[in-house]
Amino acid sequence: MTDASKGPSNGPHVPEDAIALDAKGLRALAHPVRVQLVGLLRKYGPSTATRLAERLGVNSGTASYHLRQLGAAGFVEEDRERGNARERWWRAVHQTTELNDRDLAVREPEATLAFLQSVAATYTLRTQRALNELQTMPTAWRDAFEMSDWALRLTPEEAVALRQDLRAVIARYRKDTPESAASAPDGAERIGVITHLLPELDVPAAESAPPRPQQAPGTETS
Repeated sequence: MTDASKGPSNGPHVPEDAIALDAKGLRALAHPVRVQLVGLLRKYGPSTATRLAERLGVNSGTASYHLRQLGAAGFVEEDRERGNARERWWRAVHQTTELNDRDLAVREPEATLAFLQSVAATYTLRTQRALNELQTMPTAWRDAFEMSDWALRLTPEEAVALRQDLRAVIARYRKDTPESAASAPDGAERIGVITHLLPELDVPAAESAPPRPQQAPGTETS
């Protein structure tokens, strides 16, 4: 998500530190750089376009442009307490992003797909970064690392129940925000928990049915 971005859900509840996407917000986040910028501000706290650009490997002009677009959509805002005439600071307005309007996904299919593709690309980068650092991680953290997948055969209703169960489990643990980091116990580090529920629909029956008997050339069937 994001730093946390969620796909379409079936509940209207939105946490206080979350933003529910509307059509404008959905289009604003339909770009991988913007998803990453929001994630960095949520993870590390306020920053400047120059510093964010260095983290992303883009030029500061590109970062500034995307930050302005995110600001117009309500995802980030100027941190006037830190900024000055020479340096403009930005901060995240929310800690999570929710896409929980099924009708919005239907009305804006292209923007929804672009947003989810941007989120997926960001998750891939985060996973690759962790893999690149795996060999140099302390043993305790290397032992905690996991990449697994399980194949289940569920109904849509069971899949929704599974998603809700997973969220309930994650909610029992300490959330990470720039403000809460100072009060976390010794040895606590940021953990990224990325969940995917990926429907892998079976081959349509028409494609799996036995072949029809061949017809003689020139014949037709009604």
